[in-house]
Amino acid sequence: MIHIQDWVHRISESNGLRFLKPPLMLLVLAGLMLVYNFRGFKNMANAEAMDAAQVARNLAEHKGFSTLFVRPFSLYLVQRANAEKLGPAPVGDVSDRAQIRGLHPDLANAPLYPVLLAGLMKVAPHDYRIRAGKSIWNRGGEFWVYPPDFFISLLNQLIFAATVLLLFLLARKLFDSAVAWTSTVLFLGTDLFWRFSVSGLSTMLVMLVFVLLAWCLVGFDQAIRGGAPFRRSLLFAALCGLVLGVGGLTRYSFLFLLLPVLFFVAVFAGPRRAIYCLVVLAVCATTIAPWLARNYQVSHTLFGTAGYAAIETTPQFTEFRLERSLKPVLTRWDGYQVWFKTANNARLVLQDDLPKLGGNWVIGFFFAGFMVLFKDPARNRLRWFLLACFPVLVAAQAMGKTQLSEASPVINSENLLILLMPLIIMFGVAIFYVLLEQMDLPHPGIRGILVGAFCLVTCLPMVLTFFSARTMAVAYPPYYPPTIQGISNWMHEDELMMSDIPWAVAWYGKRQCIWTTLNTQEDFFAVYDYLKPVRALYLTPETMDSKFLSQWVRASEHSWGSFILETVNKQQIPANFPLRSAPTGFLPEQFFLTDRERWKK
Repeated sequence: MIHIQDWVHRISESNGLRFLKPPLMLLVLAGLMLVYNFRGFKNMANAEAMDAAQVARNLAEHKGFSTLFVRPFSLYLVQRANAEKLGPAPVGDVSDRAQIRGLHPDLANAPLYPVLLAGLMKVAPHDYRIRAGKSIWNRGGEFWVYPPDFFISLLNQLIFAATVLLLFLLARKLFDSAVAWTSTVLFLGTDLFWRFSVSGLSTMLVMLVFVLLAWCLVGFDQAIRGGAPFRRSLLFAALCGLVLGVGGLTRYSFLFLLLPVLFFVAVFAGPRRAIYCLVVLAVCATTIAPWLARNYQVSHTLFGTAGYAAIETTPQFTEFRLERSLKPVLTRWDGYQVWFKTANNARLVLQDDLPKLGGNWVIGFFFAGFMVLFKDPARNRLRWFLLACFPVLVAAQAMGKTQLSEASPVINSENLLILLMPLIIMFGVAIFYVLLEQMDLPHPGIRGILVGAFCLVTCLPMVLTFFSARTMAVAYPPYYPPTIQGISNWMHEDELMMSDIPWAVAWYGKRQCIWTTLNTQEDFFAVYDYLKPVRALYLTPETMDSKFLSQWVRASEHSWGSFILETVNKQQIPANFPLRSAPTGFLPEQFFLTDRERWKK
């Protein structure tokens, strides 16, 4: 009978541990996912995540790139494009030039992430209805977890796992197994990445694309330095362009990385640098051109509403004013305002965001490591590429910052610097080991203790997550899916609602919903009378709990705040407002109005 010690010895001698490591790693990862989802899962609390999810559902249901979340600014762009194509509308024109009476085209999302979510919804169809009573998704018979939110998070965690694998392989290729394993542990042990994974945002996918881009640049550099055939280095240049295009189709701001990629190619590609740069540009442009052409056909803009992010939160378009505008005066803004916005936000990014990047202090090792020169040129060149990404992404993040970053300061799609963290962790760990090698340790075992302490301290926020109170899965206020789905079920599928959280009504309620207009008179009736009648108004703590003085008292005469004040104080709806029926039980936290007593049906 073979003893256990002999069995272990034979495995070690036959290099069998090499085959045990991958399944062991998968087991650890699955355990982390299970424990984190039990302790830290939260239903979607981000407008962008819900917006992408409802677009994906429309795709899965063969409705094309359409949206139930209607931005007034999107109506303006579609109307303007149709006016330029068809000419001014004749008197009495009843055509749907705003494309709101049917399916409204989506002009806010890059296409790749919704396509991926649509694939998930086709492969694993969801039941979008919320059911009461005993269920694995409920807690004590009360609503707790919305299953589609959970499955979208699970998909993002699988993408996270793929990024972990790619980072491990890249670190082992450039450094050694010690750096690879330690980088993997720190990457897996960073709480911020897990929070992004359950947010429903596309950040995990964009991060995976960025690590793929690093792989392509390393391959390109090795082909150039190794004297590989021209067609091989040309292939890697084309792959760089393809990955850039794929990243741009996942998140438009990823296209800013074209600048550091071209810098890398131009500096390190040798005498044929011009050819390689043209190949990168051509492949990237070819990849994104069909989608940009679609956007231009629909709205006469290349990036839809996302292309105007630079002028959002400027003095002319504070908060969400631009996206809620039916007739914005786009000629009012000037380049100086965009410059001032970018400069001020860049100062805040460098002062507040950069030191806390990634939620751990490995970034300190990364920057300190620039005083250490690696022997391998590939390491140094990739590190210079990473450094070149910083000013580009800081500028892009500062210029593209909108009110979304104020609503969710860290977990948002405008947090671009977070994409650099996988490589920052890898280089930071490499510098840690360089410094560790220079220490005169009295005993070899102390080295393992120091590495363990380094990993433990860095991953401590994640560790404490497992020992803290369980996260409240319901993201209220303002999102309570049973209420949103309940009032939406009172409406017909072809009817239009208006809300201060239209993305949630579109996702949880599956009803067409327009964002609350800037006022309750001119803009509201411009939609109601000339575009499509609004059959219900749903306001949440997003409006009901807003700032009393600045957003209610000092707001415009016909603001939604003054509308609520007049309705609550006088207990009477303004005379000319067409929606006059309100069920009981909503005030004071929420407010619901409709055209008739639908709840009695």
